[in-house]
Amino acid sequence: MFFSSDDDLFSVLTFDLVIAACAMLFAMLANPKKPFERAAFSLLMLLSLGLYLSWRALDTLPPFEFSAEVLWNYVYFLFEAVSVLYAIGSILILLRTTDWKREADLGEKELAAKADIPSVDVFICTYNEPLNVLEKSVISAQAMNYRRLRVFVCDDTRRQEVRDYCARVGVNYLTRPDNKHAKAGNLNNALNHTNALAETSDFIMVLDADFAPQANFLNRVIGLFKDGKVAVVQTPQFYFNSDPIQHNLGIRRSFVDDQRVFFDTFQPAKDAVGCAFCVGTSFVVRRAAVNEIGGFPHDALSEDMLLTYRLMERGYVTRWLNEKLSVGLSAEGIPEYITQRTRWCLGTIQIGLLRNGPLWRGNFTLIQRLHYLHGLFCWLSKPFILCLLLAPSVYWLTGVSALQADELLFMKYGLSSLFLFWTYSTWISERRTLPLFTEVTHALTAVPITITLFQAIRKPFGRPFKVTEKGGDRSAIRVHRPTALFFGFVAAMSGLSVVRVVYGWDAPVEFSARECLNLVWSSVAMIIAFTSLLCCIELPRFGQEEPIEVRLRGRHRANGHIADVTITAVSTEGVTLAEHGPTGAEDEAVFIPEIGWISSSVRAAPSSTAFCLMPTPEQHNAILRLLFRSAPDNVAERGDLRKSMQMLLWRAFS
Repeated sequence: MFFSSDDDLFSVLTFDLVIAACAMLFAMLANPKKPFERAAFSLLMLLSLGLYLSWRALDTLPPFEFSAEVLWNYVYFLFEAVSVLYAIGSILILLRTTDWKREADLGEKELAAKADIPSVDVFICTYNEPLNVLEKSVISAQAMNYRRLRVFVCDDTRRQEVRDYCARVGVNYLTRPDNKHAKAGNLNNALNHTNALAETSDFIMVLDADFAPQANFLNRVIGLFKDGKVAVVQTPQFYFNSDPIQHNLGIRRSFVDDQRVFFDTFQPAKDAVGCAFCVGTSFVVRRAAVNEIGGFPHDALSEDMLLTYRLMERGYVTRWLNEKLSVGLSAEGIPEYITQRTRWCLGTIQIGLLRNGPLWRGNFTLIQRLHYLHGLFCWLSKPFILCLLLAPSVYWLTGVSALQADELLFMKYGLSSLFLFWTYSTWISERRTLPLFTEVTHALTAVPITITLFQAIRKPFGRPFKVTEKGGDRSAIRVHRPTALFFGFVAAMSGLSVVRVVYGWDAPVEFSARECLNLVWSSVAMIIAFTSLLCCIELPRFGQEEPIEVRLRGRHRANGHIADVTITAVSTEGVTLAEHGPTGAEDEAVFIPEIGWISSSVRAAPSSTAFCLMPTPEQHNAILRLLFRSAPDNVAERGDLRKSMQMLLWRAFS
């Protein structure tokens, strides 16, 4: 035995509590933006995880033999080791970070002083999105305050209504006879078309159909291309609606979407070593660079990440400008949420398996290959979540433990590392992760991603590109049955195991340390599974338009009486006021600054402050310009554990 302990339960718990208290005290006093403090916490975290992994590898694995118990131990440890190595890689990556806002400020000033500025073509990629989704991107792109700009709607579903709409609002419409190579093919069709024009642009801006850029987007971005090695400037994806987890748990204002930590924490850290990558929308690419590599690459489902790697091979970098310069629609339901992430998983695997991919060939540096491997480990770690959820039930049903170890040593090395990691993650991400809720975001996709990983072993290429559906009718409660059944099973098995062991007729008078550990483990698995189950029961979303929260001074008119009001939310369909006046009049209208008087009608009871709007087409577009010229703050960008737990309890018992 390489590790041994003469500690009793009390001393081990005291040790864990001291570690947790010190970590929380450090997190309250230290600043993650200061390099020394960032390095100090990272070093402590690396030592803790390294010690735990060494103990697991050296002292907890039985001699290998072909038996169910031993194989289960090794399978569990294999996936656990992948997860720990992914965490170690994350900590090493997060030692450094970048911030290009100062350079963006200088670039914006230089552009304003120039008479001749670079030209930009905006490619808006659409595949079957409704017009009420697409129009936000189109109108906002038109409204960008950049002097040399052309907008192209790239419609891969060849819809006459989209062609007519583009003609009506004055933007260019492009399509093609087929959908070969999916989004990459759509972009290449637009690239070839604009390459053949008499005047070709210097840069190309790419937007998905559901993303609206704010007015100063290009002014902030274009100046960063002064460095000739910069081929892409990528900005983060923000959303103006809640994702399925935020919406179904009622935590829109207290928990962030699961991509925030990647966009706001990991990508700036990757940028510090030239390894940030394109994420598919809200980016600008140098036309000459994309022409140099033969167009947008289409060899993998993740054409955006592959674009970065193809440019990397030629010495270009993707610059990450960590500013909120656009907002879009998040996946609105659990099926769409899962489809997105399984596509990203398979796309990442495909890039590594390409003949000249970053996994083993291609013209890449060691750092670039390690960063790719870290991204791959993110997906390979998902099966461990399933092992973690199922292990206690396996123990109670069969007597086979996933952890053949001294329980006190596990509590000493394992629990202390877990407390440290939770605190570190919350601190380094500036509350973009929260214990339990972050685990739930990973658990929800664990089964489909595990299935995708096994499918990729058999057939990594040849699967069709699945577009994330957005903008449909979601006015009824929906249950995603496959995922709900799995988490219902895990929650029930975990809960029944605890009840049976504690209250069964054969319940022991005194529990062993292993039984105590598995009882706690079962309880944790039950809580994670039950919370995930709640996420699978999708609550209604009313109306086709997401109200955008604002704070505007307006006026309300009814029966000839005009009152000053505060407008708290606006969409193209309606408006919400902080107070109300007389309603029900034929001449009822609401005055919105910069738009004017818009005919309205009360939405619910006569005392309601929510009104339906009936704008003219010009007013409709003016509302869109008003709402998206600066990126709205409609959902949380920092987490609040106390409020999230309160909402979870309310949701569980309501």
